[in-house]
Amino acid sequence: MAIVPLPTEKAELIERTVAFRGYFRVAQYRFRHTLYQGGLSGEVKREVFERGEAAAVLPYDPVRDEVVLIRQFRAGSYAAGRHPWGWETVAGIIEEGESPEDVARREAVEEAAVTITDLLPMGSVVLSPGACSETCTSFLGRTDTKGVGGIFGLESENEDILVKAVPFVEARAMLERNECDNAVAVMALQWLALHRDDVRNRWR
Repeated sequence: MAIVPLPTEKAELIERTVAFRGYFRVAQYRFRHTLYQGGLSGEVKREVFERGEAAAVLPYDPVRDEVVLIRQFRAGSYAAGRHPWGWETVAGIIEEGESPEDVARREAVEEAAVTITDLLPMGSVVLSPGACSETCTSFLGRTDTKGVGGIFGLESENEDILVKAVPFVEARAMLERNECDNAVAVMALQWLALHRDDVRNRWR
């Protein structure tokens, strides 16, 4: 369900300029917005990291009750002073002409060598709304985890991805031990914890 704005919540764009363009892009926005006490704010300047729209999928085998998690080096985690490898869901940027469902299925093959047969939507979020425009639409994807595991990824994108099928009870324990600190993966595993019985009944 989409966010419903309050009647008084409006923003006015004054100017947008690209401040930096490299592997990613940073834009500077100048805008005004309405105030809850009435009237308009003064001019606000903000730099925004423009990452685009992403889609993610947590591959799940309802028969074996296993999820597929991936692990790869992450520059952002390194820059934050954290261990730069962590367990994640499969994910990728939505390219022109693709739907989130297309990306979920494509990335599952590219990153984890698994085929998704059914998709259940888990929600769409803005990952860091104070500074980043990236959104992510997440799915639970039905798959068969027999024989799943190994090292995958596209050499052309410098991907070195460790893939592992994990019993759900162990994946949930990883959350409790804070071994999974990727926001999308945390939300996906928590969603599955809430809906697991219904999903297994639906996909049995």
